[in-house]
Amino acid sequence: MKISSGYLKGFIFLTGLSLTVFTAKAQNNSVILSGQDDGRRVLIAAVPFLNFAPDSRHSAMGDAGVATSPDANSAHWNAAKLAFVKDKMGFSLSYSPWLGKLVPDMSLNYLSGYMRIDEMSTFGLDLRYFNMGDIQLTNGSGQDIGQFNPRDIAIGSTYARKLSEQLSLGISARFIHSNLSGNISSGGGSDSKPGISVGVDVGVYYTKEVLFGGKEANWSLGANIGNIGPKITYNSADDLDYIPTNLRLGTALEIALDDNNDLTFAFDINKLLIPTPPIYDRNEDGSLKTDAEGNPIILKGKDPNRPLLSGMFGSFTDAPNGFSEEMQELMISFGVEYEYAEKFAVRTGYFHENKNKGGRQYFTMGVGFDIKRFGFDFSYLVPQKQNHPLAETLRFSLAYNIPQ
Repeated sequence: MKISSGYLKGFIFLTGLSLTVFTAKAQNNSVILSGQDDGRRVLIAAVPFLNFAPDSRHSAMGDAGVATSPDANSAHWNAAKLAFVKDKMGFSLSYSPWLGKLVPDMSLNYLSGYMRIDEMSTFGLDLRYFNMGDIQLTNGSGQDIGQFNPRDIAIGSTYARKLSEQLSLGISARFIHSNLSGNISSGGGSDSKPGISVGVDVGVYYTKEVLFGGKEANWSLGANIGNIGPKITYNSADDLDYIPTNLRLGTALEIALDDNNDLTFAFDINKLLIPTPPIYDRNEDGSLKTDAEGNPIILKGKDPNRPLLSGMFGSFTDAPNGFSEEMQELMISFGVEYEYAEKFAVRTGYFHENKNKGGRQYFTMGVGFDIKRFGFDFSYLVPQKQNHPLAETLRFSLAYNIPQ
């Protein structure tokens, strides 16, 4: 991707590389990369790709997946689901061109797999790679300082174990490497470097056979806290950004209409467990007012520069406008899946984010095919707004499963 100097400066600002190359916080890239409206009071974290729906099945269901039936991609949604996977071993490879309306060579890639250890436990591995395409870097004077391919990568492992015939617990751990600008020097004393962090997921999954309208059904509940980990920096220890710690709660009901036809309804609620941006005091010209130490003066809300645990637990009560704003930070996903004879599936869903917190609102749809041990899934995103950066987002997934 070759970008002109004027367009590049705007692109670099939106992706957090800053107009003076590396002085702005790298976390700012989450707004444009997530497809959110940067004019809203968005919760901003670094490495937002960790929360992007990576596979076609669940992205076709409105990004709902914490309590759906387990598959090779379960580690992203809820690590505990892998304990109930049916097959002995399985793999999945997913690919999605990202922000295709804006740039031609950005993509999200996800490779995952699992292996049953015994009847009670399962081990999984996953690799997530986010390629942001080639960009031409310039400094504050517009001088060319080199070309670079920003990219993020996360490598993780998962262990899931049944605690009973209906309940399981899962834990994932991952290494995160975010390279937005390499080691290119701007010559201004604010050189950038790759960001490194680690993240841990903890999930719980409960499933039970029930009767629904006289039909056999599986009712499931799921809860997962993802990306619990230290802050990340691209400059110095004084410039730290939260990674996107996320709480996901949900339920799913899979109804066996007859021997060949199944219908699943899934519902998820998500909340980022990071501080809400406060409202700062400003001068008449719009600039920030500062105290004697040069820190911005907060009018409403809490200081966002807090330790990890304080940021996580405080995220439920730190919104400047109180409970009503906290409720606006909940993201809602709803999905439906129809499956015929475990060979063909049709899916649809809806994702909703409050207009004041990024405004992502879109419908999703997709199909899936299983031929012998191979599975192919496809999904398509339809935003409610015209010219949305996530418009026409496609995802493709290929799976291979080895039965018991």
